[in-house]
Amino acid sequence: MPHHGNEEEHGSSENRGQGSEQENAQQKPVVHDNRKVDPKTGQARHPDQEPRVTGDSGSGDALSQAEDILNSVEVPAEESVAQGVDRAEAAELRSDLQRLQAEYVNYRKRVERDRAVAGEMAVIGVLNSLLPVLDDVDAARQHGDLSDGPFAAIAAKLENALKTYGLTRIDETGVEFDPTVHEALIQQPGDVELDTVSQVLRSGYKAGDRVLRAAQVIVAVPA
Repeated sequence: MPHHGNEEEHGSSENRGQGSEQENAQQKPVVHDNRKVDPKTGQARHPDQEPRVTGDSGSGDALSQAEDILNSVEVPAEESVAQGVDRAEAAELRSDLQRLQAEYVNYRKRVERDRAVAGEMAVIGVLNSLLPVLDDVDAARQHGDLSDGPFAAIAAKLENALKTYGLTRIDETGVEFDPTVHEALIQQPGDVELDTVSQVLRSGYKAGDRVLRAAQVIVAVPA
């Protein structure tokens, strides 16, 4: 039968189609496995030993091939912890962190204790500086100068304010002599069985359990 057209055109079209298929086959994407650790052996890889995976005609695009590679292998748990740090090094690091945490806790407790002691010493320093003022108040009261009036009210407010800081007076008589809180200036024989405080010459003071100043007293001793 006669042909309507040029046979050379048909031949060139077929050749172009075959050439396009060959070019598509040559341009298939290539996926490289760049992981530093072999997922199967757990050994470190060297750059010249890294396996390469090439795509075939039925594997789809590059993204799907990469997903297939990642889903087909399992990375050992040891390699995913601490990014290559083995268990011995991880245990050593954990021990160092625990030691540092304990040192920090001890340091914080020591700082808090030192701060409390510094505050207590500051209060004691202020109380010691006010003891002569309290002695003058006692002397004025004994002479009747603070029986009434505004100065009596001021003295009472001062003593009450100092009590809030734990200041207590040592001025009891008729109690057993205690050398930790009493300073004996005079001893007199008396009708007593034990050394007893018979008179207080100057009051003593305590701040909590700390004796700021011992009371000067006259002690009655057994005859």
